[in-house]
Amino acid sequence: MSRSSLRAGLRWLILGVIALVLVPLGVYSMRRTINEVSELSDARLAQSARTLQTLVDEIGLTSLQQRNAETGMVVPVTTKPTQEVVLHGHTYESEVGFQVFDRSGRTLMATGNLTVLPPPAAGHFGFHNVRLGNYRWRLFTLPPTQDGLVVRAAERYDSRRDITVALWVEHALAPLIALPVLALLVGWAVRRGLRPLDALAEKLAARRPGSRDTLDVAEAPRELEPVLDALNTQFTLLEEALERERRFSADVAHELRTPIASTMINLENAQASRDTGEADEALSGARESLAALARRVEQLLSLARLEASSRSDQHADIDLMAVARTVIEELAPLIGDSDVELDVTLADGPLMVRGHAVALAALLRNLLENAFRHVPAGGFVKLIIQREQAQAVIDVIDNGEGIPPERRAAVFARFHREAGSRGDGYGLGLSIVQRAAQMHDADIVLLDSPYGRGLRVSVRLPLSRGANS
Repeated sequence: MSRSSLRAGLRWLILGVIALVLVPLGVYSMRRTINEVSELSDARLAQSARTLQTLVDEIGLTSLQQRNAETGMVVPVTTKPTQEVVLHGHTYESEVGFQVFDRSGRTLMATGNLTVLPPPAAGHFGFHNVRLGNYRWRLFTLPPTQDGLVVRAAERYDSRRDITVALWVEHALAPLIALPVLALLVGWAVRRGLRPLDALAEKLAARRPGSRDTLDVAEAPRELEPVLDALNTQFTLLEEALERERRFSADVAHELRTPIASTMINLENAQASRDTGEADEALSGARESLAALARRVEQLLSLARLEASSRSDQHADIDLMAVARTVIEELAPLIGDSDVELDVTLADGPLMVRGHAVALAALLRNLLENAFRHVPAGGFVKLIIQREQAQAVIDVIDNGEGIPPERRAAVFARFHREAGSRGDGYGLGLSIVQRAAQMHDADIVLLDSPYGRGLRVSVRLPLSRGANS
């Protein structure tokens, strides 16, 4: 199926609209004009009959009867004119005529072209049409005068037909000539009007990958400005996404290089060593490096899942209490091996928030893991989830070393790791927490622990609408 052309579509649409408007108007105007001409011709015919009646009244009935008695025949006015008036190759006298009758219907006067036309029937006055020979005639008969004279004027339809044909030619010829010219002009106007689109296409074709330059079309019409704004916004978002992907790929390559290299070195040492103890020590180091690698890959996958969730519209009402219980059960082995006490305080009943279960689980899991890595043996971590008005508040409090206020903004950067932290963390935990909070329009702040030392991470999420009632 061939694709339609916008230019051709606009051109034919404009021509179709013009024809749809002008053709009915032309037909209506033509009919009105023909009716006006017909009424004007009837008025002229009636006026001719009344003028003739006035002249006959001046002559008198007695004079006409006397002349007819003397000659013994109808007085022909133009029985066969010796010379007719010819205008532009057309004769007009033979197309008009009149008759005068007395009270008994006897013809007193008549033009030569109407001598064979019988008198009107009694009471048959006004306009009517008759067929005489090869022509149709339009007749107008006046009522009898006081002397009983009846005057009738006639006009052949030839003259009216000529006027009608002339009108049809005049009304139809101009559009037939104008439409091709109009089509050319409309095509030129459409091409000129679509020049900004051509300029936009050229700009897009010439745009280099990775360019941050905004699209700008000279003298762009107002209708194209939203398109340009939308394209520039999409280009900005796309470039930011690509930049994030490039930075993420570079960071991943950098961060995975160390545990992979450490694993390879330990495996090579174990393979080359002849001492069983040294080989076991090298294999143990390789196992620790692989565990660190697995942990880092898991965190990177968590970031990828968060990004995928943020691009989907699959929001749902999630019970934050159920997510918290699942995360605590999942982290039970870590909690048991850490020699750190976990104190959990959960709100009574469900706390429904609108969002993604995967992202909420990642937020809670990384908050707890981050706290356990910064608390020394014998310390404690508190998880408090409660409801405050229309918000769900998550507080994770520890009594570790804490983070000075001037460095708290930096800890959300990817692969940032504070000195003194223990465990196999690689600086992705709080970055994951921040991204999950952004997905839920949540506020996250780092505060001093209320126990004198350590850190308090507070996250406030809006409750779903149904949970506010």
